[in-house]
Order: sequence, then structure tokens, then C-alpha cells
Amino acid sequence: MRISRLYVDSAITIGQDLELNTLEAHYLRTVLRLKINAPVVVFNGAGGEYSGYLSNVTRKEVTVYLQQWQPAITVESELQIHLGIGISRADRMDLVMQKAVELGVKSISPLITERGNLRLNATNASKKMQHWQKIAQQACEQSGRTIIPTIFPVQTLVNWLPQQSAVKICLDPYSQIKLSQLNITSATNITLLSGAEGGFTTAEVDLAKQHDFQTIQLGTRVLRTETAALAALAALQVLAGDF
Repeated sequence: MRISRLYVDSAITIGQDLELNTLEAHYLRTVLRLKINAPVVVFNGAGGEYSGYLSNVTRKEVTVYLQQWQPAITVESELQIHLGIGISRADRMDLVMQKAVELGVKSISPLITERGNLRLNATNASKKMQHWQKIAQQACEQSGRTIIPTIFPVQTLVNWLPQQSAVKICLDPYSQIKLSQLNITSATNITLLSGAEGGFTTAEVDLAKQHDFQTIQLGTRVLRTETAALAALAALQVLAGDF
């Protein structure tokens, strides 16, 4: 039987009841239809996880009795990947966020690029950040991860590029170099840059090169933004990660 995993944004104490917030309670009670004594696993992103069971399930309250802490089975990739991704339309961006976490990224930077068709003001950016953070948490619940990847604040590509280090790779369908040609089998830290819908402009690619990014292509086909980023992440895990 599959045991439900749940992220909680709070301190956890063994031997006590933990009251779930409204969204978490609704998910277990109404969506999963769990009853009292159903086993659950809880984690708060600090590493490891806590086993317990539902001690109370009512319309007003759902609580988990926490029994035991246990170190999580090692699911984190040894390859530390930071993904810089041009912001795309909501459905595509959400998909990239979700699947990138499942594929083991350590951190993600949403980037404003010239061809990105989503314009954010301060209020909208804050709401988007909360939304993406929730997606990352849910992806960790599903995939067995206990450490939530960092979602960095939205910034421009121009400001982001000079901050990057380690092995730096930029996806460019017009590059003459394939990912398989790079010598990255011993890499431990990689920064991967992928564009929004429409890709990068020539000026953006040139700027990335000026900051020591190696441009590479993913075969002869031009991939959609969400396909390109996820295909590259999977390929990197095969070449130097835990696949």
C-alpha cells in the first residue's frame, strides 16, 4: 500500500499531534479520503522524514500523530544542477518546475528574457513565486525527495549571467556542439540555461558566451521550451548524475 507523503512548513516534534493547515487537511480528508489511523509520512525540508498516522479526521481538523524520525533513503542526485529557465506561459512553466524537481535539480532561477511572453510586476512575481514553491513541494512529496529545491526570485537574464559559476551550459538549437561531446562525466556542479518560448535572441546567446557558457544542441530537432529543459536535465543525469 502506498503511504501518503506530506510536506509541512513547520517544526516537527515526535510524540505530538501535528495539526495540518486547511489545504493539507482538505487533500488528505477529501481528495485521498483517508481515515483515522491511516499511515502518513511527513517532512519539512530539513532532511529526513517522520512516520505517523492520522489521529483525528473531522471537517474542522485533521491531525497527524508523529511516531518516529527516520533518515530518508538517499534520493538526492550527486550532480548539483542549477536550472536557469526563461519564464513561459503558466502551463509550460508549471510543467518545467514540477518535472525539473522530479529529475533532481538543486535550484531553479526563473528568468526574464527578451522573448518571454509573460510580464510580471512585483505583486504578480510574488504570487508566482509562492505558486512555484508549492509545485516544488508537491513534486518532492510525489518523488520521495525530502529537501525542497531552492526557487530563486525572478530576475533578468542580464543580471543572472554574471552570478553563475561551475560548468555552464546554454541550450541553443543552432549550436554545432552536442551535449554528448562535452566532457562532463566528472562534473559535480552544473548550471543549465534554457530559454522561454521562442528561445534566446542572438544577443542573449552571445552574452551567455561572454560569461563562459558553452552552447549545445539537443539533436537536429527544435524542441519546445518545456521539452528542451527536461530533456537536457535527463541527459545530464545520464552522463554525470544518478541515472
